[in-house]
Formats: sequence, structure tokens, C-alpha cells
Amino acid sequence: MAATRDRIVEASAELFRRQGYAGTGVKRIVSAASAPFGSLYHFFPGGKEQLGVEVIRWSGGIYEQLIDLFFEPEGDVAEAVESFFVAAGETLVETGYADACPIATVALEVASTNEPLREATADVFAGWIETTSDRFEQGGVPEAEARRLAVASLAALEGAFVLCRAQRTVEPLHIAGATMAAAVREAVPKARGRRSPRPRRSR
Repeated sequence: MAATRDRIVEASAELFRRQGYAGTGVKRIVSAASAPFGSLYHFFPGGKEQLGVEVIRWSGGIYEQLIDLFFEPEGDVAEAVESFFVAAGETLVETGYADACPIATVALEVASTNEPLREATADVFAGWIETTSDRFEQGGVPEAEARRLAVASLAALEGAFVLCRAQRTVEPLHIAGATMAAAVREAVPKARGRRSPRPRRSR
């Protein structure tokens, strides 16, 4: 039974990322998950909205793990930023510009129309910002500057995704990544000699 539930969540995540929440019907979800129609309401009594909230939070957690893959404890945070943006561009090209941010697609649809889904997307973005800010601090960026740069990096990433998908080029991601990496690199020396980086928090 758990496998069926997992398939529904994973299939929904891919469909929402590629065609949005409103553009994805329940029948399409259960078909993609190879699940009986009634199983969706068995696992998600609140229907598509409850499923949507869970998918957003699940997808957000999966993508948050990518931050740790790039931001190694003793690594260069500026290089990690640029590598993250480059890898995002490679994924776009490999998927025909279909796979971008799994949260932004939904957030743009529901921010003004569905409060539970908006809250879920807001929580995910907040988690990404907190994690990125922590990694910046561990790399030597001052605390106040770390959060500012984390917010700016996420905004640059999401904006670049939109331009890349519309223009069918990864140039916006490369430019945004290089720009944010330079900003992070400039911030790091400000902290050197004043204090040691904080130990990594467990999440």
C-alpha cells in the first residue's frame, strides 16, 4: 500500500513540475502512477489539494538535499554557487527545458488563489533560504550578509529558470550563477580573521 502512495506522490511531483497544478488532472495522476483511481482519495481524503500540499513539501525536501551535495563542509562556497547554477542549466537542456524548479511552477499559480498551497510553497522557499544561509555562514560569510545572499541567490535562480525556458538557452543561468558567485566571493573575506565558520547544523 505504501508503494502505491509513494508512486502517486512521485508522479504528481513530476506532473506538477512540468505542467503545473491546475493543468494536471486527477485521472492523469493515477494513470502516471499506475494506481487505481480510488487510491488517491484513500491516501489523500482531502483530494487534489491535500495531495498538492504533500507533493510540494516532499519535492522541497528532495531539492533541499541538493544543497548539501554542492556545498561541502570544507568547500569553496562561491564555487559551489556557480556549480549549482551550471548543473541546473544542464538539467534543463537534458530535459528539453521541461524540468526547472518543482515549487515555482505551482507557486506562480496558487499564490493568490489557494492558501494551503501558498503556505506550503512559502515554507519550502523559507527552508531553502535557511539552509543556503547556513552553508554561506559555514563558508565564512557574515550572518546578516549570508541571509541576504541566500535570498538573492534563490531569486536569481528562479528568475533565470523563467528566462531559460522562454528563450531556450541556459545563458541566463550561467550569468546569474557567475554574478551570485562573485557576490559571495566578495563577502567571504569580510569574515576572515574575525571568527571561525559555524559547525554545520543538523536538520
